[in-house]
Amino acid sequence: MNKDRQDFYLQKMTPSGYQKITAEIAQLDADRPAKIKALQKARALGDLSENADYSAAKRDLRHLESRLQFLHKQLRYADVITPQDNGKVELGTYVTLRFDDGAEETFRIVGKQEVDVDAQLISFASPLGAALMEKKVGTTVTVEAPATTYQVTIIKITV
Repeated sequence: MNKDRQDFYLQKMTPSGYQKITAEIAQLDADRPAKIKALQKARALGDLSENADYSAAKRDLRHLESRLQFLHKQLRYADVITPQDNGKVELGTYVTLRFDDGAEETFRIVGKQEVDVDAQLISFASPLGAALMEKKVGTTVTVEAPATTYQVTIIKITV
């Protein structure tokens, strides 16, 4: 496989996003023995066809294993990007914007799997994030969102 083809599969993320996934894996690994024990205990109760405890324990363990598999795959294809202090909006930078109505908000540009709108973490692939990428302070960009089009001005970029 050539390098360009491999890059297609990589998931861009910030170092903190990578650490968050690593921490979740560690927590799930720590929870795994208790889930296995609960399954063994429920299985010992007898008839498995009508054993709600067994079904619930089996479902919980299956969910944990599935989540672990998903998270390990994310790490395997992670492309951790450390932001540079180069005056441009890029993955991992904080950007303060002024909207048309004069309101100012600060967002952090992150990978797709790190998005948390309530925490002001927006994806570089979102309409707003994509419009901001590689732009500098003072630039006004037009954001074409599914429901509307609006403009924002970049007033500050920090790492």
